[in-house]
Amino acid sequence: MAQMRLVIIGGGLAGAEAAWQAARRGVDVDLLEMRPRKTTPAHGTGLLAELVCSNSLKSDRENSAPWLLKQEMRRTGSFLLEIARRCAVPAGQALAVDRELFAGLATEAIAAEPRIHLRHTEVSEIPGQGTVIVATGPLTSDSLAASIQRLTDCARLFFYDAISPIVDSETIDRSIVFAASRYNKSIPSQTPAYPASSGPVSTADEAGDYLNCPMNEAEYQQFHEALMAAESVQRHEFEDCRYFEACLPLEELARRGRDTLRFGPMKPVGLTDPRTGRRPYAVVQLRQENQRADSFNLVGFQNHLKFGEQKRILRMIPGLGEAEFLRYGQIHRNTYINAPTLLSGTLQLHSDPRIFFAGQICGVEGYVESIATGMLAGIHAATLLQTGQPALAPPRESALGSLCHYITHADAKNYQPANIAFDLLPPLHTTTPRRPDRMQRRARQCQIALEQHEQWLEACNAMPPVESAS
Repeated sequence: MAQMRLVIIGGGLAGAEAAWQAARRGVDVDLLEMRPRKTTPAHGTGLLAELVCSNSLKSDRENSAPWLLKQEMRRTGSFLLEIARRCAVPAGQALAVDRELFAGLATEAIAAEPRIHLRHTEVSEIPGQGTVIVATGPLTSDSLAASIQRLTDCARLFFYDAISPIVDSETIDRSIVFAASRYNKSIPSQTPAYPASSGPVSTADEAGDYLNCPMNEAEYQQFHEALMAAESVQRHEFEDCRYFEACLPLEELARRGRDTLRFGPMKPVGLTDPRTGRRPYAVVQLRQENQRADSFNLVGFQNHLKFGEQKRILRMIPGLGEAEFLRYGQIHRNTYINAPTLLSGTLQLHSDPRIFFAGQICGVEGYVESIATGMLAGIHAATLLQTGQPALAPPRESALGSLCHYITHADAKNYQPANIAFDLLPPLHTTTPRRPDRMQRRARQCQIALEQHEQWLEACNAMPPVESAS
């Protein structure tokens, strides 16, 4: 039985998913999470699977890359995607969740699973024996990061990421702000199996799933000038801020040009201001933060400004003149290894295959991608423990396989975290003289990916016996 135990370090998205996958395959798991005994600069609770940056798990639009990845994960039996379904809040064509409810249900389920033994303790060294999954996420403690550096012989493990502000719903001026989804597109709201304990469960507004703060040209110009002159939080001397390009701070985007914001997080396309009947010059979108709809996050408004500056500048946004902010934007350190030089396609260390890495620490960006690698690491570790044989890596044609292929085959000298995207999947080869349009190509890529994934899943399930979840 001692040989059938799995140690998972980190109780975030990847660690929680990995623990569940291993447990349902008959493996006893020691899940080690340092919070709440030791906190981080970004987390607010001691709950497992806490969402820090936003509450969005990306698009659920059919034949999009995030949809494809989630389809494969759902078919594989992702524990956290099922939790997300129960906690969904209106977000247009995206899957967004009530963060508090999501983390609460995940923690309750893990605590109730008899094969998972949860311990709140800080781990400063990777165990020298036994099968281990390192899933410590973007805020790995300094002592454990030092242990990982020694193990992997990596000199650098850090870059910096940003999180968005949250505003109190009652302080939004609804006479200015209007509800709408771009081009009036929305997906049906899913009623959670276990609604929040207090307050009514909201449903999608008939007018749209986002609140939109419209700006005219003069208002946008004043806002941009204020951002350019705003005072940022002073960095420490040891900090070398290397931001992830897909999650740049607002003020950094503003520095790249007057219209960068208007073609980025403040783009007005697909929206019409009902007061004027015209498209605004720029728009700030607010996304519902929980099922009570009592708070909204400012989409794409992560920043590194001082809190006083944030309050002053964000109140320049039409409709937020009297806004009360429940959380301001912040910068936090991310940690990841140089996976292309270190990991195999099954997320195992080349130098020590009993050790797996999952989540953002292996170089994926995003909630769904972190859950996906945690799911794979849990399956692969269980296979190794139960059969003593190497696990089957997901096929290259699938979204899961393409994500792992990027992690293990990217340019090691310029390795940066990646979200799932079609450019990670193999190109579509066609023998017809006329090249299909982009939508047709993507639909075909999704079809091929799901077919290949299904074959891989059948082969995986045929190896160790799979137990029903408790």
